Amino acid sequence: MANIISPVELDPFETIQEAFKGPDHPSITICGGTGCRVLGSEKLSEAFREEFNRQNIQATLDFDIKTTGCHGFCEQGPLVVIRPSGIMYAHVAAKDVPEIVERTIIGGEIIDCLLYMDPQSGEKIEHEQDVPFYQFQQRVILDLNGLIDPQKIEEYIAEGGYTALQTVLSTMPPEQVIDEIKASGLRGRGGAGFPTGYKWELCRKQPVDVKYIICNADEGDPGAYMDRSIMEGNPHRVLEGMIIGAYAIGAQTGYVYIRNEYPLAVKHLREAIAQAETNGFLGRNILKSGFDFSVGIKLGSGAFVCGEETALIASIEGRVGEPRPRPPFPAEKGLWGKPTNINNVKSWASVPIIIKRGADWFANIGTGTSTGTMIFSLVGNINNTGLVEVPMGISLRDLIYNIGGGIPNGKEFKAAQIGGPSGGCIPAEHLDVHIDYESLSALGAIMGSGGLVIADEDVCMVDFARYFMTFTQEESCGKCVPCRVGTKAMLSTLERICNGEGKPGDVEYLIELGEEIKRASLCGLGQTAPNPVLSTIRYFRQEYEAHIIDETCPSKVCKGLITYSVIPENCTGCMVCLRDCPENAISGEKQKPHQIDVNLCTRCGMCKSVCKFDAIMVT
Repeated sequence: MANIISPVELDPFETIQEAFKGPDHPSITICGGTGCRVLGSEKLSEAFREEFNRQNIQATLDFDIKTTGCHGFCEQGPLVVIRPSGIMYAHVAAKDVPEIVERTIIGGEIIDCLLYMDPQSGEKIEHEQDVPFYQFQQRVILDLNGLIDPQKIEEYIAEGGYTALQTVLSTMPPEQVIDEIKASGLRGRGGAGFPTGYKWELCRKQPVDVKYIICNADEGDPGAYMDRSIMEGNPHRVLEGMIIGAYAIGAQTGYVYIRNEYPLAVKHLREAIAQAETNGFLGRNILKSGFDFSVGIKLGSGAFVCGEETALIASIEGRVGEPRPRPPFPAEKGLWGKPTNINNVKSWASVPIIIKRGADWFANIGTGTSTGTMIFSLVGNINNTGLVEVPMGISLRDLIYNIGGGIPNGKEFKAAQIGGPSGGCIPAEHLDVHIDYESLSALGAIMGSGGLVIADEDVCMVDFARYFMTFTQEESCGKCVPCRVGTKAMLSTLERICNGEGKPGDVEYLIELGEEIKRASLCGLGQTAPNPVLSTIRYFRQEYEAHIIDETCPSKVCKGLITYSVIPENCTGCMVCLRDCPENAISGEKQKPHQIDVNLCTRCGMCKSVCKFDAIMVT
C-alpha cells in the first residue's frame, strides 16, 4: 500500500479551476439526459447558440449555454432552467428559443405558457426550487445532475469534486476510510442492502496482493434508469467513489460493468476516465500519494441475470453470465479468483459525499438502520414521472402525492410495485408505510435498486403479476431447475387464469411453488422472482378468485374474461370503430347502431379507444 503523504499537491485542482467561471455564472442549463434527448433537447442547444449569435448576446450578457445530465423531471422534458434565477421552462421546443431569449434572457419577463403547472393545485410555478417535484426531494447524489456539464471535469471540481479523494489520500489510512463508511450506515443500493463498510472490510482482510473492485451498472429492471442517469450526468462522482474504495480495500484495478444499451452513459464515462487520467486522479501515483489505480469498462449485453454478482464476474471473464453457488463470496474469491468488491453505481456515488460531509451527517438522513437517501424511477400511473431522490424512511404516500403529483385523471391509487420485477406490491392500505429495508421486507417487498411502478384502480393485479413474471421467466439464465422450471410453471398458471382457464387450487399451487422457488433457487434473482405473484396474492387474493371462480376480471383487462358490445342508444353510427377494427368484427350501416361479432372480436380495445360517444361496453 502506498505511503500517505501530507499535504497532497493541489496543482490539478488549481490548474483546472483557473478557466472556470463558477457555478453562479449566468447560464442556461438544458437537460441532456437520454429521455430529453429523445424529445429533442439536442436541438435546443444549437438553437440557443444560433439565437445568441444572431443577437450578439454573448458579448453583452456573457451567458453560458450548458447541456447537463438528467434533471429528473422526465414527464416535463425537455427542460430548460435559467440560472442563477432558477426560472424553469417545461416541454421546450426549438421554436420557443427566440421568445425565451428575447423575453426572458433580455427582457426579464416570464413566459407563462412554458411554465410547469402543478396537477393538484393547477398553479403555474416559475422557479425550479418551488416545484413540488423537487421541493420535497433531498437530492444528495443527484444534486449536481442539472447543474454541471458531465463532459467537463472542471465543473465537477468547481463544485468540490475530488476533494474527498484528496482528503483520503493525504490524511486517512485505509482502515479509517472503512470505519467512516461503516459509521455512515451506508447499505448497498443494488438490491440486497448489505452494509457497505463491512463488505469492504471483508475484502481488505483477504491476505493477497491482487484485488479488484467493480461498479455494477448493469441496470435491468423494467422502467429503471437511476444508474444510467447518474453515469450520464455525473460520472466523475462515481469514479471518485471507486478510487476511494480501491484505496481502502487495497485494489489497483477496477471495472465498470455497464450495459451496451446505454451509449450516452458509456460515452460520458469514457471521457471522464480519460480526463481523470490526464489530471492525475487515475493511473500511477495518484495526486503524488504513491497510490496506483486504473479503471476499465466492460460492456454487458443486456442479460438481467448479469446484475447478480457472480454472473457479472463470469461475464467480465468472458464466460457465460451465470451465477455460481456461494460461498466463497466475491470478497473472498471473485474476479479471476481474486478478492473482489462489487458495489452499485449509487453506492459508489455516495462514498465521496460521506467522506466530504462526514459519516454522522449521512447517518442522520433516513432511519436508524436505513441511512442516507434512495433514488427511485417513478413510473406508471403517476402524474409526475421521473427520477426522484428521497431520504430513507419517507412514506409511500408522500412520495406518490407530494412528489409524484398523485394519480392521473382523478383515479385512486391501488398498488405500488417496488424493487423491480423481483420486488413486491404494496397496496393502498399500506400507503403510509415508511420506505426502508425492514418495513418493506415486512410487507413482502424489497427496496431493490429503485424501480417503483404505480398502479391505479383500473389495473388488474393478476395481469400485473403476469407481466413481471413474464419478464423474470424470459430473463432466467436457466442454470438451476427451481428458477428455470418453476418460473415457467408459475407463468403458465398465471396465463391460464388471465385467459379464463383458471382452476380451483391454482392460487394454492402458485403459493406453494413460489415458496419453493424462493427456497431452492441458486441466486438472489431466482430467490426473489416469485415476489410479485406472492405479494399480489397476499393483498389481492379476491381478484385471483374472481378470475377463477366467477370467471370475471374485475378490472376488465384480461381478454379471456371480457366481452365488447355496443350500447345501441349511445351509438350514432359514425362508423369510426368499424373502419378501425383490425379484425373486421364490427358491422352496421351509417347513422345506425353497429354490432360486434364476439366470435371475430380479439378484445384489442381499439373500438373503445376511438369511440367518442361512450357507446362501447366491456363486460
